[in-house]
Amino acid sequence: MQYPENLKIGDTIGICAPSGGITQEFAIKKLEEAEKNLRKIGYEILETESVRKEEKGRSASGKQRAKELMELLENDKVKHIIFATGGDFLVEILEYLDFDKIKKLKPKWMQGYSDITGINYLFNTILEIPSIYCQNIKDYAMKPLCQNLIDALEIASGKEIIQQSFEKCEEIIDFRKEENSNETIENQQQILGTNIESEKLNEGYKLTKINNWKNLNNEESITMKGRAIGGCLDCIKFFIGTKYDNVKNYIEKYKKDGIIWFLEVFEMSTPTLYLTLWQMKMAGYFNNCKGIIFGRSLFLRNDYDINFEETLKEILGNLKIPIIYDADIGHVAPQLAIVNGAILEIESSKGKGKIKTIFK
Repeated sequence: MQYPENLKIGDTIGICAPSGGITQEFAIKKLEEAEKNLRKIGYEILETESVRKEEKGRSASGKQRAKELMELLENDKVKHIIFATGGDFLVEILEYLDFDKIKKLKPKWMQGYSDITGINYLFNTILEIPSIYCQNIKDYAMKPLCQNLIDALEIASGKEIIQQSFEKCEEIIDFRKEENSNETIENQQQILGTNIESEKLNEGYKLTKINNWKNLNNEESITMKGRAIGGCLDCIKFFIGTKYDNVKNYIEKYKKDGIIWFLEVFEMSTPTLYLTLWQMKMAGYFNNCKGIIFGRSLFLRNDYDINFEETLKEILGNLKIPIIYDADIGHVAPQLAIVNGAILEIESSKGKGKIKTIFK
């Protein structure tokens, strides 16, 4: 595993938009406030050309977005890259990335989530370069910074930290419940509203719900250790069986460490979740697996009266591995900073969790 050079005060953090861009007036203000906060900490900021552009869900053409990412990867002054936002079309940049050239460059820390899975997940499984699955740049506008944002910078600084689950999380509609299962995505977004984008420039997450990690088979306590691989399941499913799929080679190489999958859902129905996990299972993705940890799902619709827990038991139950769900990972804030490619030691007991990151 090629761990990047440690981030230091005075180093440059690059910002680019390999998927969507930031164009709404309030979002741009948050971007600028985030950059200001990072400068106050002591970092320099380098923003690429297309961060403040977007047309039809893309900040620029696939070729241009790849070019801007490569510029940051090749810039020796840039030690960390925090991505602008997620989206839907990151895959368009892949054919323009020079993976052979990237292998020869000094690896850099990169941070983002959602559609950014297309970078984090592939750089881990193809190039063996770790990255940080955590919030994108705009969250750094809040004052004070939430602990997870600080932890992400600590990780990039080379610290093997221990993260505790948060006491509270965002309150969202539980779309696992039958009475909410027919809500449209448009209605969901209107209802969630400020949970997705804070109303005030420096406002932090609205943590109003008691956080509760769950062990799938009601175990009193779960512990697991292994090399982490994962991200947003909505994105991972598109890579299965493509030329970018190197997962079986990866999990075979690191079988002595064992593999821990960390997964979270942005928008799926429970049948889609079942079929995606079935495809991963049939592709051998869960070989050498020591456990799976699922984050809180944002938009999950229960079809056929099948809920999230039932889905996991039905498709993964015969793996006979520990499974945790509703953990602090993904689109429902706050999410812990998960290093894609590092060794993780995870504990889940009585609704609380702990993750230790080991650079090995």
